[in-house]
Amino acid sequence: MPQIRPNIGVEYTEHAAIVVINKEKLLEGGDIRLLEESIMNLIDQGGRINLILDFRNVKFLSSAVLGLLIRIRKRIYDKQGQLRLCNINPRNYEVFEITGLISIFDIYTDLESAKADLSLTN
Repeated sequence: MPQIRPNIGVEYTEHAAIVVINKEKLLEGGDIRLLEESIMNLIDQGGRINLILDFRNVKFLSSAVLGLLIRIRKRIYDKQGQLRLCNINPRNYEVFEITGLISIFDIYTDLESAKADLSLTN
């Protein structure tokens, strides 16, 4: 039976909402659209939001995911929030480097580093 929604988990801390993406491959348009819907709904639930996207389980992602991340970043920054990415595997991190996106995203090696940075900036 196909999954209806991407497999994500959401945790709320004092300084951020943490979205753990549990899907190994983010390649298909339908999965990406559902992921976008889930995250945008989370962002739109209230005012300012700090969001950490944890990619620890993602082994493959398409360029469409990069476009989604840019849209998420814009929506969060429009609400004066902050976005952190973490646990991006080396292959996917290389895509961020090649495209120059490491200069617009705050990327951390692990969740604890991303959380610590947000607690310092709030």
